[in-house]
Amino acid sequence: MNWYEKLNQYFPIEEMKSKEHIDLLLKDKADIYFKDEGPNHVMMYVEMDDFVFIDYLFVSKKARGQGLGKQLLDKLKAKNKPIILEVEPLDYEDSDTQKRFRFYEREGFAHASAIGYRRRSLATNEINQLEILYWSPIDESEESIFDKMKMTYETIHTYKDKELYGQSYGGVDEVLTYDETET
Repeated sequence: MNWYEKLNQYFPIEEMKSKEHIDLLLKDKADIYFKDEGPNHVMMYVEMDDFVFIDYLFVSKKARGQGLGKQLLDKLKAKNKPIILEVEPLDYEDSDTQKRFRFYEREGFAHASAIGYRRRSLATNEINQLEILYWSPIDESEESIFDKMKMTYETIHTYKDKELYGQSYGGVDEVLTYDETET
């Protein structure tokens, strides 16, 4: 199974970029968009001057619980920059979301409670809500994380979306919100 099939089987359709989109990012944004792949993992990430954004992190079922996810995160943490990622909201009836949150919590990630993320899926046309988690070697503010998320959204998520999907994702100001009362 190739790297895209692994991601596509693991991530919900509303969170997946098309293979063409990812291939274009790997080609056109080769200076900032990277693929780290091994027999039991696929990690797609963006590295900017002042932060890292994990687009996708997949560890095969047979390798879970063996420290591979931690090793991948440690490699990114060694860059000494904030790390940001999106996850499905915690669902107490879904053990996978609980395990995912616990894993990131153990790894020192915080929930950016002031940041709202609601995007219409071009695949399903439904609104998809995600939570923003982040790790920082310094005391990074949620407002700073919000600015970095906006940059990621505009640079990566919506890159050539009209050309690739025949329609555009919503604008950054309708998809990402910041609630100062939550900080």
